[in-house]
Amino acid sequence: MSKLKKLSLKNLDPDDCGGLDKEATQKKTDKLCRHIGELQELFHANASHALLLVFQGMDASGKDGSVKSVLEHVNPAGVETNNFKSPSTEELAHDYLWRIHKAMPRYGSIGVFNRSHYEEVLIVRVQGMKPPKVWKQHYEQINLFEKMLAENRVKILKFYLHISKNEQAERLRARLQMPSKNWKFSAADMEMRKKWDDFQEAYEDAISKCDTPWAPWHLIPANHKWYRNYLIAKTVASAMESFKMDWPKPKEDLSSIRIV
Repeated sequence: MSKLKKLSLKNLDPDDCGGLDKEATQKKTDKLCRHIGELQELFHANASHALLLVFQGMDASGKDGSVKSVLEHVNPAGVETNNFKSPSTEELAHDYLWRIHKAMPRYGSIGVFNRSHYEEVLIVRVQGMKPPKVWKQHYEQINLFEKMLAENRVKILKFYLHISKNEQAERLRARLQMPSKNWKFSAADMEMRKKWDDFQEAYEDAISKCDTPWAPWHLIPANHKWYRNYLIAKTVASAMESFKMDWPKPKEDLSSIRIV
């Protein structure tokens, strides 16, 4: 288990912008996102590792927006996206990690999880869907699962998008007021909002207990979308650069081939 001290999200300012200038940072973010697109071609060609991006956060924290921004310049053929809703009948007939393992990206691909196996220690806990003696076991199981993935060439980047309760209210109002966002609104969001403090405590435990060297959490102040996108793009680009890739050599001698 991680030895990280119990996290207090109250000490993480969701309005933090790192003292950066918005316009200049947006330009840096665009360059980073284009660089990610270039690196992805190399990553896909080598097919020696997989990269998994896990996004967690309260409703309206910007999970979809982050993915759309940071992966704007990648080839969709090399991205595998999963949005984990309530388990299906088939999924409930297996252990809770079965559907997660099944959705892992293949080597050479970037996997995106909008919500993930962490729902087993978040909504399951807050909604009382399983007794504590069950979900409390999941922290160590998740750590071991992620370690197994890391040892099998899956690099895991976990992002917690931290917004304030007031910012969430503004974004939920926008979903009500803008026809183009109405479809994103759910009455269930309001029920989850009533349990804000319970979710904050559940996130604090999930992050503290599952922050490991092989799958660390990245805490992202997310009230300002431009700063959120910059931090995520910077992290993803750095992770992809760490593979130190070269273009793979052809499997056959191309010198004698003539195209007529």
